[in-house]
Amino acid sequence: MANVILKDLFKNYGKLEVVHGINLNVVDQEFVVLVGPSGCGKSTVLRMIAGLENITSGTIEIADKVVNDIAPKDRDVAMVFQNYALYPHMNVYKNMSFGLTLRKMPKDEIEQRVKEVAAILELDDFLYRKPHELSGGQRQRVAMGRAIVRRPAVYLFDEPLSNLDAKLRTQMRLEIKLLHHQVQNTIIYVTHDQVEAMTLADRIVVMRDGYIEQVGSPIEIFQQPANAFVASFIGSPPMNLHPATIINTADGQKLKLGDQLEIPLPKKENTHLKDGQKVIMGLRTEDVFVAQEEDKKTEGLTFTREGTVKIVEPLGNETNLHMDIQGAKLVAKSEGRRHFSIGEQLQMSLDLTHLHIFDAESELSIY
Repeated sequence: MANVILKDLFKNYGKLEVVHGINLNVVDQEFVVLVGPSGCGKSTVLRMIAGLENITSGTIEIADKVVNDIAPKDRDVAMVFQNYALYPHMNVYKNMSFGLTLRKMPKDEIEQRVKEVAAILELDDFLYRKPHELSGGQRQRVAMGRAIVRRPAVYLFDEPLSNLDAKLRTQMRLEIKLLHHQVQNTIIYVTHDQVEAMTLADRIVVMRDGYIEQVGSPIEIFQQPANAFVASFIGSPPMNLHPATIINTADGQKLKLGDQLEIPLPKKENTHLKDGQKVIMGLRTEDVFVAQEEDKKTEGLTFTREGTVKIVEPLGNETNLHMDIQGAKLVAKSEGRRHFSIGEQLQMSLDLTHLHIFDAESELSIY
């Protein structure tokens, strides 16, 4: 069992505490992604698991064994770094086999392992090239291959795709996902890119300022964010978040955004919203759309008002529209073939089926 358990894990640099007692249980063969903005502590957590950073307090277990005082080389983990960390004077074969050679493994077994992994990563034709003769994507595959040949219990990836261009990142995401399917080992992966997190993970761990904000499957994190930070960080474009006030009217409770826009609140069990309560309204961009677009019709509760186009972002298959709807600034998604003009007046619909409300003070989800 190659599970990884973090218990009350703290990390201090002098008087500065950067990881604040986090707890996490990664089960055997699971692909877990730590995601969050730069400086949130995710790479520090990964380096503590690898043994490259000392922990201040708490425990780390790998395969049901406490490894706090075990050297990195004896933890049965392999780490893939952002900058590849290849030996420039060695060819691909020697880079991939170096760790096995140090362990004095038989040459025929080393050759077998390297060639098997090279075939998986499509590096067969590059085994005798030096790193400077390879593209960025090929170098990253070599770094992955060097980790795979060791057959560790746990793979640790520290932002491995951040140096690649957009097309290569997409390609490498697919290769990493396929790799996990093939090797079936535990993977802990760090990134600041929420698209990588959503596409790769079995479970996502969202971090901020050294704390874990939420842990869940990609669909859970996307559909049921625990707070406004998670709601804004996961999703592209980010969820619309707008200050609002709860008001009681003859027609039921409504959300008041600014001075004009009043949005009816669908009834929901176990919610206790009070008249005058300050909140944050959350609505995904795909739930704000041009009313006339037939393909956007929904069986849920919709609310329609006229809005003004302020910014148009064409993305090919879709267009992001930055709208002013009675003083509320909201981003909407539209299909990509339609032309829009700044200043154009449009009837905009809001699908309130997926409406979120967060407390203005704590930013926790309350609806």
